[in-house]
Amino acid sequence: MSDSRPNIVFIVTDQQRFDTINALGYPYMDTPNLDRMVNEGVTFTNCFVPAPSCAPCRASLFSGQYPHNAGVMVNGDSWDRSWVELLAADGYHCVNIGKMHQAPYNERFGFHQRFPVENKDRFLDGRYFIDEWDKAIKARGHVKPGRLSYRDLPDYRERLGAFEWPLENDLHSDIFVGNTAAWWLSYCPRTEPLFLQIGFPGPHPPYDPPIEYAKPYLEKDLPLMETTQEELDAQPEPYRGMIDHNCEVDHDSVVHQRRPTEEQRKRQRAYYLANVTMIDEKIGEILKALEDNGYLENAIVIFTSDHGDALTDHGHSQKWTMYDTVTRAPLIVWAPGRYTGGRKADGLCSLMDIGPAILEMAGVEPPKKMAARSLLPAIEGKDWEPREYVFCEQARDVNFTTSDYQTMVRSKDWKLVRFADHRDGQLFDLKDDPDEVDNLWNSPPHQRKKQELIDVLLSWREQSSRESTGWRTAWDGAR
Repeated sequence: MSDSRPNIVFIVTDQQRFDTINALGYPYMDTPNLDRMVNEGVTFTNCFVPAPSCAPCRASLFSGQYPHNAGVMVNGDSWDRSWVELLAADGYHCVNIGKMHQAPYNERFGFHQRFPVENKDRFLDGRYFIDEWDKAIKARGHVKPGRLSYRDLPDYRERLGAFEWPLENDLHSDIFVGNTAAWWLSYCPRTEPLFLQIGFPGPHPPYDPPIEYAKPYLEKDLPLMETTQEELDAQPEPYRGMIDHNCEVDHDSVVHQRRPTEEQRKRQRAYYLANVTMIDEKIGEILKALEDNGYLENAIVIFTSDHGDALTDHGHSQKWTMYDTVTRAPLIVWAPGRYTGGRKADGLCSLMDIGPAILEMAGVEPPKKMAARSLLPAIEGKDWEPREYVFCEQARDVNFTTSDYQTMVRSKDWKLVRFADHRDGQLFDLKDDPDEVDNLWNSPPHQRKKQELIDVLLSWREQSSRESTGWRTAWDGAR
């Protein structure tokens, strides 16, 4: 195959909500580079993640399998396959800069070069990994900011994970990753076709941008969803337990509050959004580096995130729940001159569906037994059949401690969340209740709909397990 195949740049942020891009209808955001990608590209407005936490979602994204088939159900589970291997085997030069969140951290997974930068705040049971960012901070004579240093602040427990970055700006993890990507494009000899995966660690907490990025947001009127006691009381027992758990511990430097003040909530939101703007600035520099070094003319740039963040909406902290604020992700494909831009695909899709599309963009046939369904027809403006349902799952781990296993099924108009070890759950009529406040799980008029969706969920679990049996062997034949 000739080297005329496109360069593919895959940018993945961590824990970025869908409602953080100005051009998608959120005017409080300052995101000129993502706005450009939306206005000139193809945006999937109803993309949902297969897991509401980092590693399970990413393993699913890079394998095209649901977490229960990929074998990665919680953060820390070991991965064993990635479709990057297939790109590398077919002639792509594959480079990772930044976060992948796979285990083990230094596994190649098909990449020829890796410059890993992992979670900003890592507390991992004896498996501490020294990444490129750690080395840079040490070389400058500093100790990396994080949970241990932020705990020394007198108001640590009241900050909801929002802190001012204390070192030079270029040592912040997201600025470091953006600068490293631009440096690699400028310094390393041009090699094509290129698959470049750039993983920004933010806006995952700690929410600690340089203060100059946060100040404009502190002055804005930011939307903060009201959470009533009535809503909290109607949440299933595992979710009420999660609130208790997150108020007692400080996962990722965030100590949750049962009743945070508006000032606390606004500061957290402002610092989080500031981190998005900081990443957007780096994306602009990466696009310029692609252009300056001859890659952009024949390039496809894809932007997404692995899941969102509750940011105290619904009374919750971070991820692990099945609300849209967590499970809905931005997904933009930008390639002016190749695909007609300024389009939005509003049908349901799963985040992992971008995987087979990337393979097809590269001229590589996706392997058999992929649960993912290619988005390429929608990207090319052809007939595309959206998913009738999307599914999401999460097993018990060190963060989600109140249930052994939860699953979600979502259609255009309905959502059901079920727990394997609890009788209560969630049922939302999304057409009448798009904010997911009125839990209809125990509503007598809605029991038929609840059973219908439970049946869909159980059928999916059974069918997906059967259809994906032997997928690793099928992949071996594709290499």
